[in-house]
Amino acid sequence: MLPANLLTELQRTFPPDRFYTDPVDCYSYAYDNSRKIFPPDAVLFPLTTEEVRQIVLLCNQYHVPLIPRGRGTGTAGGSLPEFGGIALSMERMLNIISIDPANRIIVAEPGVLNQTVQDAAKPHGFFWPPDPSSAQFSSIGGNIATSAGGPHAVKYGTTREHVLGLKAVTGTGDLITTGCYTTKGVVGYDLTRLLIGSEGTLAVITEATLKLSALPSAVAGITANFNDLSSCTQAIVNIMALPQLPSALEFLDAGSLNLIRGRYPNMLPVDTHAMLMIEVDGFDQDISTSITAILEACRSDGLISAQQANDTAALWQARKALSPLLKEIAPKKINEDVVVPVSTLPQFLAGLRRLSDHYQLHNVNFGHAGNGNIHVNLLINPDDTEEVSRAERCLDEIFDLVIKLRGTLSGEHGIGSEKRAFVTKEIDHVTLDLMRNIKQVFDPNNILNPGKVFPATP
Repeated sequence: MLPANLLTELQRTFPPDRFYTDPVDCYSYAYDNSRKIFPPDAVLFPLTTEEVRQIVLLCNQYHVPLIPRGRGTGTAGGSLPEFGGIALSMERMLNIISIDPANRIIVAEPGVLNQTVQDAAKPHGFFWPPDPSSAQFSSIGGNIATSAGGPHAVKYGTTREHVLGLKAVTGTGDLITTGCYTTKGVVGYDLTRLLIGSEGTLAVITEATLKLSALPSAVAGITANFNDLSSCTQAIVNIMALPQLPSALEFLDAGSLNLIRGRYPNMLPVDTHAMLMIEVDGFDQDISTSITAILEACRSDGLISAQQANDTAALWQARKALSPLLKEIAPKKINEDVVVPVSTLPQFLAGLRRLSDHYQLHNVNFGHAGNGNIHVNLLINPDDTEEVSRAERCLDEIFDLVIKLRGTLSGEHGIGSEKRAFVTKEIDHVTLDLMRNIKQVFDPNNILNPGKVFPATP
């Protein structure tokens, strides 16, 4: 319940179509793609940086939680209002402020969709490399909040590598400007990279200066089918050792392939138990060299077939269908996005198989193999408490394996609320205390997305 005085001030400042208090209206902002539900007490839709400042100052005055939110496509519970308060939806800050082809820059507000940025950049011969599977629906503010990646991160990197500067409002209501307009700049601390991936816990981003990349002149796809997992994972290691870096390298295990067969029955050889979807891009004269090298890297006793794909669009359509298909058959699945060094992928995937067999769980794995970023899906019945308990123990051991292999617990989804209990597996207490102190400087009253990222303090 919001304080009466705060309600009065907000009603005086914002029209009814930009300030929801009816629980029915607020319900759409109670969940994200984690499928958990925490209704906010109210929802606000700012249009300007100054309005964001006013909201932050008022929430500070009344010590009310304020949860910044993009389009709710996140899977880690990062935008859930677990303690009530106000959901701050940035979805109506939709202006592309400027397009500067000469400097390869777009400046945009946080509510602009990833796809809108791509559409604006394309006529000038550029694109913005971060391409999460939700690119058509997710906002750049949300992409920045989680440092989103996607298939092309193997060559181009994640969001962190493609943001030059930000404007943001801290938890104290101060407007800060980070970074610069140039690709070189070393004045002061790198606050831009600090805010990227901070999941709205330090400041509310209100403007982003995005670095564009040139569209490749040629793109080609390759599919490689294997009759066993070990041959497939060895091919991944071989490909990533090549000087010709693929622009995307996606892995699908037997469980993923069975899902695709259900939707696209004639797409795959029947004896395929692991598959790679590979993309190369660049100049026309380089493509054939890259294809030849990658096909040779796939060669092994377990290779069924490897060839250039005639239709790369159909290839990605099948790959992007996986997450929706999984939600259809297991809406409460446990979905993780761990990362391990590419050279340890054979060891990691073999360990996953052992653990899922040991705990008698159905496991489907796919993901961005070129980065070692695997989406681990444990398909469970949430009404079966014994199975849920087994899944939790299995997940704990999966995370232990990831850390043992010098990996990380999240590559692109963030921590949010779903992974915070496991953070101490990766980050020591001294470093965590330093991070908490940084949070205190930016947000001394802990109003911005409280409870996220950090595990509970003992």
